[in-house]
Amino acid sequence: MNVTPITPALLAQMEQGYQSRPDLTVLSNAISRTDLDDAAFVPAAAAKLRMDFSVTVPTTGITNQKKSGRCWMFSVLNALREEVIRGCGLESFAFSASYMAFYDKLEKCNLFYENILHFAGQELTDRETWTLLGSPLPDGGQWDMVASLVRKYGVVPEWVMPENVHSSGTAQYRSILERKLRKDALELRELARAGRDTAARRAAMLQEDYNALCILYGQPPRTFDFEYTDKDKHYHCDRGLTPQAFFEKYVHYDFDAYLPVISSPIHEMNRTYCQPFMGDVVEENMFWLNLPQEELEELTVRQLQAGEPVCFSCDCHPDRDRAHGYWDPDSFQYGAVLGGLDLAMDKAARLTSRESTMNHCMMFCGVNLGADGRPDRWKIENSWGDAAGQKGYFIGSEKWFAAYVYQCVIRKDLLKPEQRALLDQQPLPMPLWDPLA
Repeated sequence: MNVTPITPALLAQMEQGYQSRPDLTVLSNAISRTDLDDAAFVPAAAAKLRMDFSVTVPTTGITNQKKSGRCWMFSVLNALREEVIRGCGLESFAFSASYMAFYDKLEKCNLFYENILHFAGQELTDRETWTLLGSPLPDGGQWDMVASLVRKYGVVPEWVMPENVHSSGTAQYRSILERKLRKDALELRELARAGRDTAARRAAMLQEDYNALCILYGQPPRTFDFEYTDKDKHYHCDRGLTPQAFFEKYVHYDFDAYLPVISSPIHEMNRTYCQPFMGDVVEENMFWLNLPQEELEELTVRQLQAGEPVCFSCDCHPDRDRAHGYWDPDSFQYGAVLGGLDLAMDKAARLTSRESTMNHCMMFCGVNLGADGRPDRWKIENSWGDAAGQKGYFIGSEKWFAAYVYQCVIRKDLLKPEQRALLDQQPLPMPLWDPLA
């Protein structure tokens, strides 16, 4: 193989190149005691991102996922809680994310075993198996996965199964359980490849997982009493509810009426996609419709105008000011600070190079429409607590939406007839390593 080493001559050339530009030394001195975000900040651009919006959907309070990857749960549960608040006449309300997380982790253990056995004929280094072993028990997820969990297990109020140190900070226990799952995977593969039955061992492994999760989270309740005092100071008590009955009676949310719509230039447009090996509940399948960017934005605006917030998934890392609460590519000039680097990449290039991926879920609760009727900034309810951003709320510029928002959950009745007709297609499967999966 031909290689290109850094030779003494090449190093001398690079040293001379740096020394020939005094502006680089000025930049080095200027940022030696300055954070890169602060050095790259463009005040004039950020000043345009005002917390004022022509369309606003009222929401109730800010939640905090703390040191966990449960943003996807909080974004959906925060949308669902508005149903309970309105229906019961409450000042505030929150669902138990711990209850959801318990069953999410249990289902992910079972799905991991299912997938390991499905690909047992592969070598360990084949891409599907290698990907599965890389993250046996992830924290992350998407809207579809909350829908699957709620359909199967229902929901409970926060006080029925409250947060604890393990639900709020998952890294430590996940690393331990992932070690167990990888060990289990090797044993199940050995049994399957030898033609032996795996059902008994798999059931025993899942019992161990359940026991460990009960120790960490507490055992989920089968029934509970729903007690509350409404805004008029009237006490109510509904006794002996199952989590499923509570959802049916108090939430009134039809998951089947919604659809995750993505906009990915690296996938065929106007096509449906699925991911049979990702998610949590093994008997469910994830399903998306891929539409052009302008159609995704139009649908999102229409849902907000209809008075309903929009759960969405994005890449939350680039161009972010967490303290002041906004995302905007124009507000940061990192390339200029580092000597004039050209960092421009289009959406397709960022996805194919793995520069960008979906890694955070939040909720749009407002949009500002300019004189031309097009959005120029978006109001976002986050789940990082009220100390982040502007009392927990953030602003996303239109340029940021176009670059880094990948999925919005849209009511099907807002789809145009030609968009709805696309849902009759046979969905194309996404690979496990797809940046949107």
